[in-house]
Amino acid sequence: MSATDKVFAGSIPKIYDEYLVPMIFAVYADDIARRIAALSPSVLLEIAAGTGAVTRAVAAALPRGVRYVATDLNEPMLAVAARRQADDDRITWRQADATDLPFGDAEFDVVCCQFGAMFFPDRVKAYGEMKRVLRGDGTFVFNVWDRIEDNVLTHEATLALGKMFPDDPPRFMVRTPHGYHDKADIKADLERAGFRDISIETRSEISRAPSAEYVATALCQGTPLRSEIEARDASGLQAATDVVAEAIRTRHGSGAVEGKIQAIVIEARR
Repeated sequence: MSATDKVFAGSIPKIYDEYLVPMIFAVYADDIARRIAALSPSVLLEIAAGTGAVTRAVAAALPRGVRYVATDLNEPMLAVAARRQADDDRITWRQADATDLPFGDAEFDVVCCQFGAMFFPDRVKAYGEMKRVLRGDGTFVFNVWDRIEDNVLTHEATLALGKMFPDDPPRFMVRTPHGYHDKADIKADLERAGFRDISIETRSEISRAPSAEYVATALCQGTPLRSEIEARDASGLQAATDVVAEAIRTRHGSGAVEGKIQAIVIEARR
């Protein structure tokens, strides 16, 4: 993982929340929320909350008596999440590192994480921390993106940028968001951390956006892909966004855009 892969700062959090969340994250946030509601937790911890897509969905699905702690490594992302969430005294926002959680043993009924495990520098250590803070019958619910070829718009954007920068193609999307999808590896990492009752399923959905330009802005300017583009051409962000938009438009037309997205959803019990 590159040092810039975990940097969500500057204008990235705002664009991420306004563009990427409705385009690819919201549908999976709703799925996570349904799973958590079925577990009826009284105390819930969220890891890598980002700008709060899951937090909002879960909060809407749970009763008033729940205590909910939402964390992220990136304080700028949490700041957006806190502003977006309606006043809710159930929720506490806290900056935290998934590999060194600032909580005591057996504090939570459920730990959840949406599309964050790919960014953990030591997944087994992070999973061990989640097991540690779970109560005896607690559940860890999370998801990761499947391979990039099964996520059509992101794949097409990556190919377009590869043609723009043939000598040094930006590989953030392949390397990190779509770099941890082998089910055997995921299961092995969880087992090494001490989880035993593990279920893993593939979930396909459809990503929708109003235009090719919207897709290009979301991917090129609302993720750390932006840092890779600017490292290759400091003034080339808009040009790269235009290249991706044209590639998407060529494949999907000038109107609204749809493309398959696919994730892997995991539930692991302590």
